Amino acid sequence: MVERTSTLFLIIAAIYAGSLFLELPAKFQSLISSAFTIALFIQLALWADRIASAVLAWRLAPLKAKSAMRNALSLIQFFVRVAVWSLALLLLFENLGFDVTALVAGLGNRGIAIALAAQSVLGDLFSSLAIVLDRPFEVGDFIVFGDQNGTVEKIGIKTTRIRSLSGEQIACSNTDLMNSRIHNFKRMAERRIVLVLGVTYDTPGTKLESIPAMVKEIVEAQSQARFDRSHFRSFGDSALEFETVYWVLSADYTVYMDVQQAINFAIFRAFEADGIEFAFPSRTLYVPNLTDAVRAAAAGPQDKDAKSRQASP
Repeated sequence: MVERTSTLFLIIAAIYAGSLFLELPAKFQSLISSAFTIALFIQLALWADRIASAVLAWRLAPLKAKSAMRNALSLIQFFVRVAVWSLALLLLFENLGFDVTALVAGLGNRGIAIALAAQSVLGDLFSSLAIVLDRPFEVGDFIVFGDQNGTVEKIGIKTTRIRSLSGEQIACSNTDLMNSRIHNFKRMAERRIVLVLGVTYDTPGTKLESIPAMVKEIVEAQSQARFDRSHFRSFGDSALEFETVYWVLSADYTVYMDVQQAINFAIFRAFEADGIEFAFPSRTLYVPNLTDAVRAAAAGPQDKDAKSRQASP
């Protein structure tokens, strides 16, 4: 703030302070007073601009190192400076005796017209500021929004560029992003897995009772997994269903798949060694008096004709 203090302001302030102890003509006194008022408000605007810039630099310092955020941060600083200087000029004109009511009303009407004409652009602009300040995601995060997903490559003033899993780049409006639910997988610490196993109905009860403990032992053998629970869940249409829940202690998708694969292989080998069969969708059809039905079908229409001839006179 000392560096932003103008030498011209100090000179004008000294002249004004000295004029208070002199008897000068009213015209000169009014001129000195007006010059001091103008210099004072300009100097106050310089100080306020410096304070606002310093506060923004302090609060947003972690984001400055990211090149994708620099444009948005510069835009924030520009808006703050415009607000500071606009307020300073309005106060200056008011203290000089001008009627700023009509000026403010005229600027307000023109501002409304401009805002209506450019509401789409302004919406994306403020959404960009919301992304920078609220930080629901950053460059490098893997996000899912709506039916799209991918890694954030660039956060612009109007659009955000996302690289999808299939390789193409998605340019999405910032307003559309902020109006949708965003799943940020980069900030996930662990992954929860629900494993449902189905075994056949002819599995002995003692083997059914051993399945939860067997699965628990297999999950706990993995250093990257944390066991939660395992229960006999329900009697399904074609299987006895067991539900197991465990956590993979890593957000990395490859680690998650490796741990899940190792557990699945271990469960398969354990069931195979213990003689437990996995169930698959099937139906069993029970037909009573099957022998009589087969004989009736084998008799065919000839026997029916013979019986009808015997019954005829």
